[in-house]
Amino acid sequence: MARPKGSKLINPPEKMWELFLEYKEHVKLNPRIKVEYVGKDGDRVDTPLVTPLTMVGFEIYVGDLPNMPISLDQYFSNQDELYTDYMGVCTRVRKAIRKDQIEGGMVGQYNASITQRLNGLADKQQHEITAEPRIFNVGN
Repeated sequence: MARPKGSKLINPPEKMWELFLEYKEHVKLNPRIKVEYVGKDGDRVDTPLVTPLTMVGFEIYVGDLPNMPISLDQYFSNQDELYTDYMGVCTRVRKAIRKDQIEGGMVGQYNASITQRLNGLADKQQHEITAEPRIFNVGN
């Protein structure tokens, strides 16, 4: 049976922040593992990698929890203006994710180029090329 319009699975809005803190802890306690084979004998080395926080990761984390929405889009977009009381916490979640990505990129923890693109921080350089036409005398 469908829920009535306006009913929320994440309630009150502070619950969204609690879920984000759970996600953050989960990510930091469960690093990705880079497998490398090193040395002349090709010894296996497992290197834990810090995983960046992402909006997609947060949505998947929440969606995998029992009795939670499979998507957080309506909360973050304030669908039908039914989620106005969530806007503060949603903004804080976005900013916390962005902070993690930017700072991680700045200290070399994450790929700086990808971090720049994800957060609209592309280094914009303007190059100006000037050339003068050369005139060749052909013939004669």
